[in-house]
Amino acid sequence: MKKIPSASKFKILFIVMILLVFIASAGYLLLASRCKTTDSCVADIYQNGTLIKSIPLYQVTEVYRFTVTGENGAENVIEVRPGSIAVISASCPDKICVHQGFQSDSLLPITCLPNRLVIRLRKIQGTEEPDALTY
Repeated sequence: MKKIPSASKFKILFIVMILLVFIASAGYLLLASRCKTTDSCVADIYQNGTLIKSIPLYQVTEVYRFTVTGENGAENVIEVRPGSIAVISASCPDKICVHQGFQSDSLLPITCLPNRLVIRLRKIQGTEEPDALTY
């Protein structure tokens, strides 16, 4: 006769599997190739899914601002600093994009969904350092 595993063994196995997935995800986020303030990062600005401007943040020497206008009078004022970028003013009602602040890391893009604006930071190809898998 086969022994039926108890429900507590399934719970423990489930918790262990969830912990393994969590640890693997955290490891990926910590070790993934991403922009850091000392890297050669480019900010790609998209509106309605179309690339409208690319800004090499490593080449910026002075702070400047510009406005991106969209449909129905939507506006986002973007400020660029050496190594970072932010939306400092927006016509959207929730202002989540403004609250994201200055980004110099490629982990999280700046998004303004009502105005359909996305700013993604990416590392320039060819500037990657060897990682653990290369050796």
